Amino acid sequence: MTKKKLTLFVDADACPVLIKEEIMSFQKALSDAETIFVASYAHMSTTFRQAKWVMVDSEKEEADLYIHRHTKKGDIAITQDYGLASLLLPKGVFVLSPRGKRYTEENISTLLHTRYLASKSRRAGKHTKGPRKFTGDDRVQFREALIKILSNYEGDYFYLSKL
Repeated sequence: MTKKKLTLFVDADACPVLIKEEIMSFQKALSDAETIFVASYAHMSTTFRQAKWVMVDSEKEEADLYIHRHTKKGDIAITQDYGLASLLLPKGVFVLSPRGKRYTEENISTLLHTRYLASKSRRAGKHTKGPRKFTGDDRVQFREALIKILSNYEGDYFYLSKL
């Protein structure tokens, strides 16, 4: 019986460069997996040329739609978008934020509701804080969370022998 090929999709439009670097550091260890960075033409980058890039139209949500259409059960998606995460979870996709937060069926409703309340508050003219500055600790947390997800896929031996 052959194991399904793992695909890691990255919502690259808003993904910090440090996290893209972290993902690329896994490439050699993930020889049987494919990593796909999805970005709009408006966010085209010449960095990470060794990675597979899919460029989509600059229309709102195009990268999200591509990721949603192409993911399958057991894939991994990296995104900051709660809406995209909520669409991927029922498909059996592991979803992780660039800060290492794992989106789950248990926490996504709360996250979406919090986003809705913040949006409602902004429409009413209230000022809300943006996200805190991305830190090295966020990078470490992301790496640890990704290793945890990958260990479910490959087993602990994978990490001891390849990372």
